[in-house]
Amino acid sequence: MSIIKIKDKSWSDALDKEFEQAYYRNLQHFLDTEKTLGKSIFPPENQIFNAFELCPLSKLKVVIIGQDPYHDVGQAHGLAFSVNDGIAIPPSLQNIYKEIATDTHAPIPLSGNLERWALQGVLLLNAVLTVEAHRAGSHQGKGWEIFTDRIIKTISQSKTQVVFMLWGNYAKQKSKLIHSTKHFVLASGHPSPMSANRGLWFGNKHFLLCNEYLIKNNMKAIEW
Repeated sequence: MSIIKIKDKSWSDALDKEFEQAYYRNLQHFLDTEKTLGKSIFPPENQIFNAFELCPLSKLKVVIIGQDPYHDVGQAHGLAFSVNDGIAIPPSLQNIYKEIATDTHAPIPLSGNLERWALQGVLLLNAVLTVEAHRAGSHQGKGWEIFTDRIIKTISQSKTQVVFMLWGNYAKQKSKLIHSTKHFVLASGHPSPMSANRGLWFGNKHFLLCNEYLIKNNMKAIEW
């Protein structure tokens, strides 16, 4: 059984012990078994840790927490809320773009690929990092949540003045892992149409508030 790990050194140094834990080995065994059974898993194995490779711990400024990857062909590429170039922009991301446009007056992008955010220090972290094709939530409860909770704790403990964006009840539960006195925590409803249409998303001004905080603390604002 080959253990898949994060290659970026700043992350691997902080998380190296996690890859040796029993829960992570059990998770790896589950993924290997699913593959042996011929099941399609998203994102591709070489993109599971894309969010971490593009946003090293050493350069991280913002964390946005999602739940699990998109489950249709060609969508997921390792970044929460993001899809590959050429893929239709999902409804939640459309609503994210609309809020950004309101905050910044910037035009809405034509692509749903958020790698440009990651390269500026935004960690787009799903709580679960893999999913079976066309089966939403199918890899929940297999160990990923333990791993990603440890990541949130690591960020909270090892860094200061990080902006955490918690959208929806699932993400809000992660607030207990974050030292709120050291960091800036923004919480609102989820950008999904169901939540947004109930008035729980639009107008939260998270992207504006994030940049104001970064600038106040002598960091470069994110070009959303």
